[in-house]
Amino acid sequence: MRQRLLWKLLVGHIVPIFAIFSMVVWQAIDKRAAEYYTELKDVFHVTPAEAHGRFLEAIHHHLLWGVLLALGFILLFTYLLTSWVLRPLLQITAITKKVADGNYSERVNVLSRYEGGQLADAFNHMAENLEMIERLRKNMVADIAHELRTPLTNLRGYLEGLSDDVIPPTPETFRMLEQEVLRLVNLVEDLQQLARADAAKAFLDIRDLSLHELLRQILDLYRPNFLEKEIEVQWHLAPDSDKVTADRDKLLQAIRNLADNAWKYTPRRGAVTISAERNAGFIKVVFANSGSLIAAKDLPYLFERFFRADRSRSRDAGGAGIGLAIVKELIEAHGGMVGAESDEGGTRVWFTLPCSG
Repeated sequence: MRQRLLWKLLVGHIVPIFAIFSMVVWQAIDKRAAEYYTELKDVFHVTPAEAHGRFLEAIHHHLLWGVLLALGFILLFTYLLTSWVLRPLLQITAITKKVADGNYSERVNVLSRYEGGQLADAFNHMAENLEMIERLRKNMVADIAHELRTPLTNLRGYLEGLSDDVIPPTPETFRMLEQEVLRLVNLVEDLQQLARADAAKAFLDIRDLSLHELLRQILDLYRPNFLEKEIEVQWHLAPDSDKVTADRDKLLQAIRNLADNAWKYTPRRGAVTISAERNAGFIKVVFANSGSLIAAKDLPYLFERFFRADRSRSRDAGGAGIGLAIVKELIEAHGGMVGAESDEGGTRVWFTLPCSG
């Protein structure tokens, strides 16, 4: 690729330009020389035929060598310059083959800030995203297998015990079996919600809504959960942050997931603060809760599917890691954004929505 493209650039651009330039100069010298010697003949009555021929021969000789030397110098300079410009393309070509084979770890060396360097930066960014997506995909497959394996293993053990008369068929046993089945049902429902959230943008029923009303409606549903853990709920809702344009059911689902998330990860006797404020063209809602610090390296992945900062946490304690992924899909379907911050003061998960009016 390199040699073909390089020589096409050299031969296709420089050689024709030099050929045309040389022909123009050649013809100009011949014409000017003919006019000069014609003037000598008419004015001074000199017949300089032999001198004219020697003059043209000398000029043509020096012009030819000058053109050849200049062409050689420019070809060498252009060769080096073009090689430098094409170097990122050659690296990208080689690394693309590795990426196609599933190796996402290679990166292009950025040698300039111009078009070639910008292309290398864009390629490196793409490779980093592909590597991250591949890592998350593998984690997701492993997490799904784990989430399914645990209840299925329990069900198998109980059923084998019942069939071998090792476990008595008591109401308590059937309640445990029911709980394991419900865990599977809940996981399947989470996956279905995620699939529906992926397609939410095409099925939005957009209306003007009261954001404050929806927030209080969901928090009323979770009031018993917060009371059980003695969690204090605080409100900071700006008066001008009430009206939003959104799909009621999908926004309720997003708020419900955030409330569930806040309730699960806030320690007993902790605090949850729900705030909303209006900025230029959008309203920002923040769910802040006290609790343990989330590592900075984990924050960019909180909204990825099946991601859990503590991978040893069970589904009963922390869920399957789908809730925030659903929030992200639903909010982005409305044209909003999501994000998270965490420090010693607690964790803040936020989203934005377009203002109404």
